[in-house]
Amino acid sequence: MSAQPGPKVIRRPAADVAQRPFIVIWETTRACDLACKHCRAAAMPERHPEELTPREGRDLIDQVAEMGSPPPLLVLTGGDPMKRPDLLDLVTYGTSRHLPVAFAPSATPLLSVDVIEQLHRAGAVALSLSLDGATAEEHDAFRGVPGVFARTLAVWDAAVAAGLKIQINTTVTRSNVGALPGIAHLVRDRRVMAWSAFFLVPMGRGAALAQLSPEDCEDVLHFLYDVGTAMPVKTTEGHHFRRVVAERAVLAEQGVAASTLGLGALYHALRVGLEPWSEGPSRRRSPMDVNAGRGFVFVSHIGTVHPSGFLPLAAGSVRRRPLGQIYRESPLFRALRDPAQLHGRCGVCEFAAVCGGSRSRAFAATGDPLSEDPLCAYVPGSFPFPGELTQLMEATVRPSQPG
Repeated sequence: MSAQPGPKVIRRPAADVAQRPFIVIWETTRACDLACKHCRAAAMPERHPEELTPREGRDLIDQVAEMGSPPPLLVLTGGDPMKRPDLLDLVTYGTSRHLPVAFAPSATPLLSVDVIEQLHRAGAVALSLSLDGATAEEHDAFRGVPGVFARTLAVWDAAVAAGLKIQINTTVTRSNVGALPGIAHLVRDRRVMAWSAFFLVPMGRGAALAQLSPEDCEDVLHFLYDVGTAMPVKTTEGHHFRRVVAERAVLAEQGVAASTLGLGALYHALRVGLEPWSEGPSRRRSPMDVNAGRGFVFVSHIGTVHPSGFLPLAAGSVRRRPLGQIYRESPLFRALRDPAQLHGRCGVCEFAAVCGGSRSRAFAATGDPLSEDPLCAYVPGSFPFPGELTQLMEATVRPSQPG
């Protein structure tokens, strides 16, 4: 390689992820008025009687704040967090504890322009919204309620006007994969912090949806890499996107086209649908290396602690033990932070240290969170420039800390 791409190809959290997470997701409630086809929580209209109380919620925020500096990002999600009457108080309290607070609501009538402004004044810094189609017909069918597409765009405009950063989330399934180019254009033409593609984990209502094949997933990941020339792109439960970013960085250094990797018909169809698309590396955002239990922790509506919201294995409860202690000391979390404990192809893959695969999907498929990710098509050892890849990995990856 004439010049190493450098550590920014894959970003690492500033803090040691064995000691504290980069991000804490708190499912404040499972109540929600939508009936989304992919919902992991199978959310219902009414709140659960055993949800964390307002006082317990503040205690949880204290536990997050006490994890140290830099503090984790605290994301208030659901269900629909707007169903909690104390949401504004929680945002205000999180801000008072010097936490960056974001929220991930549902686009229902509860999320008004006035509420958006109140949340921003309370200290919220970011908002994520879902967009699963490029048209009202596509998106509303996915969400199960008419009018959600129009409301999402209205909320989006209001949030931008209020000064909130916006992330748009898109669930990728076999039924809507063809809409990705249209969604990409819609997202690019509006102001966003990032576009995140969520690769379905078959759980909750999402178990009934048709997933992509591993080969089609590979095509989508490379399509997303191309989209990243014009706007920041990330993935959720698509950790092998980091492998794709590393592969493409090496290929670019070598002056070799991505077609060397044998991309399929779906990739080429998505690329045709994307054109015209602006090029240039200035907008590309390097993906952050976090994974279930490794920089990421999820607290359920009743206080149980999980490596991910899509990995239904509990390591404890914040009602009985501090979150930081569970995160650092749980045997489950410690195992997930150690690439040497992965099985199957993930266990022998040269990209394990920057990818690690979806532990949630591995568990959904096999019952073992350390098994290989069934949505990954990569054959370990098959990348055509192993020496150059080693240089990149050495520049990017710091020594593993199973913790």
